[in-house]
This record gives sequence, C-alpha cells and structure tokens, in this order.
Amino acid sequence: MGKLVRMIDEEGTLSVMATDSTDIVREMRSIHGTSKVCSAALGRMLTAATMMGSTLKGKDDSITVKINGGGPCGTVLAVSDSEGYVRGCIGKADISLPLNKKGKLDVAGAVGKDGFVTVIKDLGLKEPYIGSTPIVSGEIAEDITSYYAVSEQIPTVCALGVLTEHDSGEIICAGGFMIQLLPTADDTIITKVEESIKDLPPVTKMLSDSLTPEDICRKALSKFNLQMLDETSTAYRCNCSRERVERALIATGKSGLSEMAEDDTTEVVCNFCHKKYHFSKEEIQKMLKRVQN
Repeated sequence: MGKLVRMIDEEGTLSVMATDSTDIVREMRSIHGTSKVCSAALGRMLTAATMMGSTLKGKDDSITVKINGGGPCGTVLAVSDSEGYVRGCIGKADISLPLNKKGKLDVAGAVGKDGFVTVIKDLGLKEPYIGSTPIVSGEIAEDITSYYAVSEQIPTVCALGVLTEHDSGEIICAGGFMIQLLPTADDTIITKVEESIKDLPPVTKMLSDSLTPEDICRKALSKFNLQMLDETSTAYRCNCSRERVERALIATGKSGLSEMAEDDTTEVVCNFCHKKYHFSKEEIQKMLKRVQN
C-alpha cells in the first residue's frame, strides 16, 4: 500500500500533499508491462491523479486525468477516487526512446507537446465538470501545474517522479507532492514558497533517502509551520466487474450487440487491469432483446 498525507500551514494560507506511490507504480508496471519511459509517464500520471482524487469529498466521486500530445505512447490516462484508489492505462506501453539532453527518461518525447491535459470530475451531479488546458511541456508535472492555474485559478506547485532500475526497468521508487495557495495567500506567501522549494532535491532523491510523505511536505515548505489534515493509504485498484462490462456492452446499442451476436463468444478486456470477461452468444442475444424492448 502507498501512503498520502495532506497538511496545511497554521495560518491557513496554503495546503500541501505528498505521496509515496511506489507500490502503485510497481503494480501498474506488472499489469501493463511498461517500458522505462512509459513507466515514468503513466507512473507520474497515476501519482498526480492520486493526489487530485484526495481532494474529492463524496465517497463515489472520481477524477479522470488524461494527456495526449501526439507522442508515440498515445493517450496517458489515470482515474482516481476519493479513497486513494487509482487505476490507469497508456496507449502504447512498450515504446523506448533515447534519454533526453539532461540524461533523463524522455517523458516529454513519449507524450508529445501538441495536445491537451483534460480533467473530468464526476461529483455525482447531472453533468461532470470538464476542464482542458494546452500541454506546456509533456513532462506532466508542469502540465498539471498549468491546468490548475488556468482552469481552476489555483496557484500550484506540482512535482512528480518515477525512478527505474537502469537495466531491468524495475521501479525503485515513485511519488510526488503538490502545494496549492489558498485565497488568503498574498505575495509574501508566494515569496516564502519560492524560497522554500528553490534548492529542493527531486522527489525520487528524497524517497531514496527514506523520507516519508510527511517529511517531504515539511522539507518542501521548511519556512512554514504545518499541521496534519489527514493521512490515507493508496493503492492501484480497478473497479471493473462483469456487471459493469455488461452495462457497457448494452450501451453500444442494437447495432453493436447485433454484430457481437454473430460470434459464439465475445471477449472484453479491461484496459486498466487486463482482466478478461467472456459472454456467450446467448448472453449477447439476451442483452439485445433488452435493448429492443
């Protein structure tokens, strides 16, 4: 299980959250078989979504975050609920790219820069909230920062990291933090935040040095007195089920079901966990009758 903490400064001018998502990203890699650069891309997105989901209020609320910049990995997508559970998928999981000019995994090259970051919040209302902003860098953290600033007008600092083993591609550690200014913050608070994070090590360096999410929050905002809001466990968990898949098949309508009914068996594979569901010709025909009636 991963861990996520949320904290607030004692004067109520900003909030900060941090998470150790190592177990989440390891589970993701075991399911999707991602290459190193794809592990970094989807791992960062899962980490961001976990933190964004922690701000949801309702038990059944969810948030979907996706980015597609026209790069070779295709769409990178993550879905999180308010309880710390997250799942995700990537268009092409096995692409490999040379390291970038800084000697790092070329996430921006995999994702691309010609496209949008889209955030969909399902809060149990009649229509979901949908926000979309242009991709800034394709590195994901900067793009999440830009989304909050432009779409939700919340000044934000977001840092994400996934460290992989050089040869095997195994996940060494993964995590991130997010600082957000509250309406009570003024220019002096912004200056203090900038001073605090100026020489901050990368997230993966802090995790490798055995810092906990709480330690990371306090190190990132060393000039502030922070108080704990809450602490939750996180995990990669898919909520697919046979009933959900059946509803999705029915939603394809008469023409879609009629085409499926021509086969002896219809196989549906979940994009998030790769679990397979099989429906017989007779089961598809029963669904078709429900649609026709």
